[in-house]
Amino acid sequence: MNDITLVILAAGLGSRFGGVKQLAAVGPGGEVIIDYSIHDAIAAGFTKIVFILRRDIFEDFMESLGHRMEALFRAHGIKWEYVFQEMVDPPEGRTKPWGTGQALMPCRDVVREPFAVINADDYYGRSAYVQAAEFLRACDPAKPNAYGMVGFVLKNTLSDNGGVTRGVCTTDGRGMLASIVETHDIVKTASGAEADGKALDVESLVSMNLWMLTPEFLGTLEEGFAAFRQTMANPLKDEYLLPTIIGDSLADGKATVEVLRSEDRWFGVTYQADLPTVQDAIQALHDAGVYGEPLYDDLK
Repeated sequence: MNDITLVILAAGLGSRFGGVKQLAAVGPGGEVIIDYSIHDAIAAGFTKIVFILRRDIFEDFMESLGHRMEALFRAHGIKWEYVFQEMVDPPEGRTKPWGTGQALMPCRDVVREPFAVINADDYYGRSAYVQAAEFLRACDPAKPNAYGMVGFVLKNTLSDNGGVTRGVCTTDGRGMLASIVETHDIVKTASGAEADGKALDVESLVSMNLWMLTPEFLGTLEEGFAAFRQTMANPLKDEYLLPTIIGDSLADGKATVEVLRSEDRWFGVTYQADLPTVQDAIQALHDAGVYGEPLYDDLK
């Protein structure tokens, strides 16, 4: 069977609650969110995992998660790789990396098959990985610019503790992405949700950065990054972000994106006050039999 790969954007883990060693436990056995992503990906048939990290957090990552993950991968015949997001020629005064698009670029050396990309600290739900795996297995090599995205219902992605940023999507009548608008500070209201004082349709689909892409996309990223560096408005703050990159390709007619709808609830610890809610939600999934205890015992 050909590989299908899951790429995990984990370079930002070092800034979450004081560092990788302090990653918050959300599961009854001390599991962190990334445990559920790995579990669900293996169960769905992903055969290779790639972690994108920063070099300065690699040792902590291995101590906290990496060695345990490698033992799991060996037991289940999963391949794995580590790649590193580097600060590429930063202008004086810039301290933050260039964003998710640039973070993916080093994968070109290790990813030569269709792949999905996720955030390390987001819980997407089991069905999202099943849908992503099915899409990737059906990828047509003759259509290298045909991508996919798992879209989540906006109401299932909001925080009770403050505003969030979401890529609000519109689709055509065939389930293809027509546009994606990065929308900041979306907050819950008594009647639903709003951003900048304007009501939003809570049934609309949003991107949570779960994309299904082809290896050719990595070459597109490298070409686009050079253009981004030449045209960015604020060299200290501008970021090269996947939703924007894919949205621009869509607008230019250079790509298509099939949107797969997930009804699962997304979980993430955007605010520290979100943690108890996430822990309760994960426990409810265990209680309902979605996950066992220990977590990985059901993988064959």
